[in-house]
Amino acid sequence: MTTFADLGINKAYIKALKELEIVNPTKIQEAVIPKLLEIKTDLIGLAQTGTGKTAAFGLPILNTIDTDKPEVQGLIIAPTRELVQQIKKQLFKFTKYCKDKIFVEGVYGGEKIEKQMKALRRTTHIVVATPGRLLDLIERKSVDISNVKTLILDEADEMLSMGFKEDLNKILKHNTAKRNTWLFSATMPPEIKQIVETYLSPNAIKISIDKKSKVNENISHHYIKTKIKDKVEIISRILKRRKKERGLIFCRTKAGTNALTKHLLAEGFFVAALEGDMKQKERDKVMRAFKNEKLSVLVSTDVSARGIDVNNLSFVLHHQLPDQLDYYTHRSGRTARGGKRGQSIALIIPGEMQKVHEAQRALGIKFREMVI
Repeated sequence: MTTFADLGINKAYIKALKELEIVNPTKIQEAVIPKLLEIKTDLIGLAQTGTGKTAAFGLPILNTIDTDKPEVQGLIIAPTRELVQQIKKQLFKFTKYCKDKIFVEGVYGGEKIEKQMKALRRTTHIVVATPGRLLDLIERKSVDISNVKTLILDEADEMLSMGFKEDLNKILKHNTAKRNTWLFSATMPPEIKQIVETYLSPNAIKISIDKKSKVNENISHHYIKTKIKDKVEIISRILKRRKKERGLIFCRTKAGTNALTKHLLAEGFFVAALEGDMKQKERDKVMRAFKNEKLSVLVSTDVSARGIDVNNLSFVLHHQLPDQLDYYTHRSGRTARGGKRGQSIALIIPGEMQKVHEAQRALGIKFREMVI
C-alpha cells in the first residue's frame, strides 16, 4: 500500500498526518501530490467532496512557502465560511512539527472585516478566503496578492452555483503571469471550462478520480415508498433505530426544515435546524454542537448545508428528492467521507419513482428499496 513517504512528503508532515490518523493516501492524494511537489504547473483535479482534497492541495502548497519572505505566497479560495475555517484548521495541524512556522489566515463574511484587516497586518504566508470577502479586502488594500505563487480554487463548481462568478473573475485577473493555478471541482460545467480556458495554461495537468461515478462509491442509495402524511413518522422510526448514529436530513424549504425540527425535538431527538434566515452566530453554535456530538442529527436546506464537512456521518435522509441532480450529489456526499461508508435514503411518494430512475441513469448509481 502506498504511503505518504512514497509520495515525497517530508517527515514533519508525516508525523502530523499520523496524529490525525491519516496514514495512507486517498486516490486523489496519490495522483496529485507527487506531481505538485515535482513541478510548477497548473492543475485541474476532478473529484467528489470527501475524497481528501484538502491534503491533496494543502501539503503541496505548504511545500511552496518560503518562510524567510513575510508575504502572502499562497491563496486558497473556497465557497463557504465553514470550508475556509476547516481548510485553515487542517493546514495548521499539518504544520505542527515543522521547524519554520508557516502562518495561515482565514477571511470570510459574517465576521467584522476590521478584525480580519488587523490579523492580516501580521506575517501571513497563506490566505484562505471566500470570494466576496477577499475581493473586499483587496479593494481596501488590506491584502496584497501580487506575490502569490499558487492560487487554489476549491469546490469551484459550488462557488459558481452560489453566484460568485463575477467575484472570481475579478480575483483571477490579478497577478496571472507569476502564479500557478490549481482548480478542484466535483463537476465540469461550461462555466468552469471557461475559467480553465481563460486563466489556466493549456498544458495544465488534468486528473480525474472515479470518472464514471459522479457520486462517491462508498455510499449505498435507498428509497422508501411512503405518503406525505407518513413522512415524519417514518423519519422518527429511522432515527429511533439509529440512536447511536449521526446524520443529516434534507428538506427543500426553510419552513419544512423548521417544522420537522420542531416535531423531532418534541419527540426527544437531539436535532437542530440549519437554514438561511439564521444569524451567523446561531449557525456557528449549531455547527459547534454538531461537531462536538451534542447533536446527533441536523435538519437542513440545500443552501445551508454547503460546505458542511463533518466526519463519521453514517446517513443522509432526503425528506424529498431535490429537483436538481447536482443537489443529490452534494447532499449524499456529506456521508462516506474520508474512505468511510454511508447511506443515502430518500422518501418517495406515489408518482416520484421517475425521479429515482432519472438519478440512476444520470449519476450511474443503483437505488434499492428499503422497507420500514
